[in-house]
Amino acid sequence: MNPALAGQSNDPSFPNIWQELKWRGLVHVSTDETALEEVLSGDPITYYCGFDPTAPSLHLGNLVQILVLRRLQLAGHRPLGLVGGSTGLIGDPRQTAERVLNDRETVGEWVGYLRGQIERFLSFEGDNAARMVNNLDWTGQLSALDFLRDIGKHFRVGTMIRKETVAKRLHSDEGISYTEFSYQVLQGMDYLNLYRDYGCTLQTGGSDQWGNLTSGTDLIRKVEGTAAHAFGTPLITNADGTKFGKSEGNAIWLDGRMCSPYTFYQFWLNTADADVISRLKVFTFLHRDRIEELEAKVRDEPFRREAQKTLAWEVTSLVHGEEATRKVIDASAAIFGQGDLAAVDEATLAAATAELPTAAPGLGAGGPVGIVELLVATGLSGSNSEARRTVADGGASVNNVKVTDAEQAFGSDQALHGRYLLVRRGKKNMALVDLSA
Repeated sequence: MNPALAGQSNDPSFPNIWQELKWRGLVHVSTDETALEEVLSGDPITYYCGFDPTAPSLHLGNLVQILVLRRLQLAGHRPLGLVGGSTGLIGDPRQTAERVLNDRETVGEWVGYLRGQIERFLSFEGDNAARMVNNLDWTGQLSALDFLRDIGKHFRVGTMIRKETVAKRLHSDEGISYTEFSYQVLQGMDYLNLYRDYGCTLQTGGSDQWGNLTSGTDLIRKVEGTAAHAFGTPLITNADGTKFGKSEGNAIWLDGRMCSPYTFYQFWLNTADADVISRLKVFTFLHRDRIEELEAKVRDEPFRREAQKTLAWEVTSLVHGEEATRKVIDASAAIFGQGDLAAVDEATLAAATAELPTAAPGLGAGGPVGIVELLVATGLSGSNSEARRTVADGGASVNNVKVTDAEQAFGSDQALHGRYLLVRRGKKNMALVDLSA
């Protein structure tokens, strides 16, 4: 179990979990708000959220849903984490174009990755222990005839084409295939099976999935003659209207191999003042009184960026662990001359310096490289004479050690991890040289 789970709790200042979810901005649309509040305030129920393996990792949008699962579990309810081994072979309809269909072997591998990620955020102990399910278990052996007879007959095409994403695709040049059009039927069947097998009566998801969520509630009503619930969280955007969770076109993944802990931490640290409080509400378990304290700090002392530092610590610790987060913070300090650069592990150093200017490959192929050549090759100085003046003025350093001799050269013996030289001109201008490149 993730050690971070031990310190998590819902905020006791709210009368119930539904009111806390609303305060955190996690309720955008729901089937029946009054009924949901009553249900979630009563005896434990079973609820679920589904995650399709369309990539080898979950991302920040998925993290919103995972944390909703956890908050409801902390309120005493029983979570089901569904990984879509079958729906992942199809992919839910996107707003723009058809998804690329991945092969079965790839999807099966990704199912394992996603399952492992989700499991780290939920507790599998106690009376309301989480359970993981895979919808391939009940669709893998289902024939097309049985699917059409037993499930498809309950869906009306007129209703299906009015779903927001489907409607947009129908009126686009791309259109929509029968495969993606059928996705909502499969998701509806998931809910029906979980209702029958586990007594599941609530599904959560993003508001962009609302048509898929209600396909399940409608199917349960028609087949079982009973009401089931659903609610959707809002799509999270930045205050300026830009899409949240994107960094130069790339998603912020939860897998440290696809998005390093350093990059992850910096993403949160760079949160705008206008967004940081809403992010604290959605992505942390901090209680209302602490978040309100941080809100006052943003208003009165924004230059201290205490809210951003708290946000970065909380979310990075949750996803990557406290040890990795401390390494990231220590690496940031060391790179700017406030810590032991030699103590920074190679992976963190590489991630922390990934966006710095570099020298052309092969710079160290002929042996040690002089400080003048390093400054010029990295673009920190425009000429040899300028580089020499920088050294003479005391403005050059390598690996945080000031260089006072313009003839000094550096090789692998002086390099970090036998290969890296962090070259600095002045306080803020830096570049990285990889002698092994």
